[in-house]
Amino acid sequence: MTTEVPAAAASTRLPEDPRLPEQLEQVLVDFRRHLEAERGRSTHTVRAYLADVAGLLAEVAATGATGLDGLDLPLLRSWLARMAAAGLARSTLARRASAARTFTSWAVRTGRLETDPALRLRAPHPDRHLPTVLRAEQAARLLDLAAVRADDGAPTHLRDRAALELLYACGIRVAELVGLDVDDVDLDRRTVRVLGKGARERVVPFGVPAERAVRGWLTRGRPRLATAASGPALLLGARGNRWGTRQVRDVVHRLLADLGDGTDAGPHALRHSAATHLLDGGADLRSVQELLGHASLATTQVYTHVSVERLRRSYDRAHPRA
Repeated sequence: MTTEVPAAAASTRLPEDPRLPEQLEQVLVDFRRHLEAERGRSTHTVRAYLADVAGLLAEVAATGATGLDGLDLPLLRSWLARMAAAGLARSTLARRASAARTFTSWAVRTGRLETDPALRLRAPHPDRHLPTVLRAEQAARLLDLAAVRADDGAPTHLRDRAALELLYACGIRVAELVGLDVDDVDLDRRTVRVLGKGARERVVPFGVPAERAVRGWLTRGRPRLATAASGPALLLGARGNRWGTRQVRDVVHRLLADLGDGTDAGPHALRHSAATHLLDGGADLRSVQELLGHASLATTQVYTHVSVERLRRSYDRAHPRA
């Protein structure tokens, strides 16, 4: 499974679209360079934006235009309307509208468009769903289960325990987890250096349980799986290659299923849980924002809503006049 890497370290292939005239293909190439070199977007984000903009440019080409002169507000609206009629999710429509705005803004700044046709473009707001959050006791039981399995000394079980402890202790994304190298972890200071979205680096603390789990993996697990091809990767698969995000998801799903309480969630639930439990415990929003690596405080604020909802449920259950 490919891990998220800095844009400078990986090239992103353009979506193959034979419908695009040569001039529009070149515009797409230049836009890719902008996203990678100037905006520092992740490989995943660049790929998604290029696919969205390639679809938009195909719409332009379908009008008979060979350049951006055919890109205007009515075309943008019809492009979104056609996708909405096809049943695309509101979140997908919102993302594609965002990609279009980024593209047209860049095109104006670079002289490819005289005016920005997306300034008046309206798209549906994505549905707001509160993230899946484990209760504190659920998270504890999950980590206890991983620890019990690691007692058998199997290297894969030691790795699984270290991975879950880091996910919950640090609130990191699964792509950030599998992208870690051995020297990113400082066990003495109990910190980990994380490369997040947009190639932004941050240092995140973790506690004693995570330290013990990672130390056990490094001393008793990783050496037994490491091969000449392992490189500096912190977490390794059974064949010694860097562990992938899909494998992490499989482990989390399997362990949650073994809890026997019907909970089914992926590794991102541990990130959501870490943030929510920190706020429940009195951490301030800015600190949680820094820990999670959010560029905007507004993104972090969703966890305050989660905390309020949890409080309301407790109130409704316990208060005699609820």
